[in-house]
Amino acid sequence: MKDPSFYFGFVTLLIKMNHMKGNFLAGFLFILSLSLNAQEMNLPELSGFKKSNVYPVFTPDNLWDFIDGAADNYLKYGFVDLHVAEYKKGKEVIKLEVYHHKDNTLAFGIYSSERSSSFRFVNLGAQGYSIDGSINFFKGNYYAKIRTYSKKEKTLQAALSLARHVADMLPGDVSMPAVITQFPAAGKKPNEEAYINESVLGHNFLNNAFKANYEVGPDSFSIFIFEKTSSKEVMDMVNAYLNTVKMDPSNEDNGKIILDDGYNETIFLSWKGNKVILISGLAKDQSEIAERYTSEILK
Repeated sequence: MKDPSFYFGFVTLLIKMNHMKGNFLAGFLFILSLSLNAQEMNLPELSGFKKSNVYPVFTPDNLWDFIDGAADNYLKYGFVDLHVAEYKKGKEVIKLEVYHHKDNTLAFGIYSSERSSSFRFVNLGAQGYSIDGSINFFKGNYYAKIRTYSKKEKTLQAALSLARHVADMLPGDVSMPAVITQFPAAGKKPNEEAYINESVLGHNFLNNAFKANYEVGPDSFSIFIFEKTSSKEVMDMVNAYLNTVKMDPSNEDNGKIILDDGYNETIFLSWKGNKVILISGLAKDQSEIAERYTSEILK
């Protein structure tokens, strides 16, 4: 694909042509935007295997053609494009899928939605796991998936080798999203952190939350951290929640409230600065636990 500056220069020239019809220009710009969004990617070779690029570059317009019903979830997490390759050696086949998302948080979000703490974790990218011939990991703005149905040890090792090549090739940070470091360590269940882009706890006004699960003695609960860009956004979210549970709105810059949220039962809601904290899974008489964790995050 040509350097993007070539296309922008060409568009500038077209705009200067007064006789050009507006509809044609609009159509050209639409096609250009698709071209620029679906960037080329040189997927690595794999020793002993023949690489086959028989798939197109998938975009939000045609992702359903590849993963059908699962496409909606990927689109919710800022999917940009997908590059696919197959590696063949006789009857042995390894498939590589590299999903590009709008940012690191969204790439982590889709990865965390398909990960289980029971998987075998491997040192790839920011975090990765292996299970039943599949190796998945995320790095930067990318979520990579490698899989084979072969049970042969040599093929499984080749799949791992390919995963390492891809991890080295992909740009981006190899650390987890920074917000995850804000969760208190005591009682936090390992490898269960997640990012939820929409409808946290089933509410359409609760979006963009990091989640961690906890087990403290006999008690299991979840903590959600929301980071907003302004105090107004914080108060809009807080008051939307209070309105839903039929409580009076608040105009305090920081506060702590216990809610009765129907199906979600007791919710401990706290806010300060640009952060909102929700804790679910604890009873009303366990406010001391909620206070301890909330205070550590909002200190």
